[in-house]
Amino acid sequence: MTEGNDLVARNVRRFRIERGLSLGEVARRSGLSKQTVSKLELGTGNPTVDTLIALGAALDVPARRLLTEWGTPVFVQRTDEAEWIDQGGTQERSLDQIYGSGYVITRVLRLEKGRDTAELAPQPQGTLHHAYVISGKVRMGPVTDAVELAAGDFVRFPADVPYRHVCLSERAVVQVTVTMPQVRQFAPEVLGT
Repeated sequence: MTEGNDLVARNVRRFRIERGLSLGEVARRSGLSKQTVSKLELGTGNPTVDTLIALGAALDVPARRLLTEWGTPVFVQRTDEAEWIDQGGTQERSLDQIYGSGYVITRVLRLEKGRDTAELAPQPQGTLHHAYVISGKVRMGPVTDAVELAAGDFVRFPADVPYRHVCLSERAVVQVTVTMPQVRQFAPEVLGT
């Protein structure tokens, strides 16, 4: 499975489940076979642009949303696993890459031990935090899945669930980039309500 197919698979499944649709209903709405929709959800299909447009219409989202990262699991890149590439006399380290459009907010956090943040409220659905530890040690991420990080480590985590930033050293400095989709996402429907 390629990264692009994996991304489409996660999104088709997520949007279908959020809307309470069966594979058969998505197939009917899109004009695609149930087998095609199933293969795409498994990441084994190879969708054309026309297929993505038909799926987007069936799921009530623009086709580009099927190629946009939404609420992925926590991703950590440790400093000792980093790969530096020479770029014309400069060394460059890629931290992360996601697909999509939306709001991008970049900030630097200065944290102090004992002045930890309380549990922070979830941000809009699909919001991701991308954090690079400049100095010190911290614990960051979703309350149920926070990770310990040191200078040079990178983490990407969903911020549409409760999360925290905890300083483990005397002081820490962390660069955080927040990506927030521009499109409204649907919450799953509860049957019988």
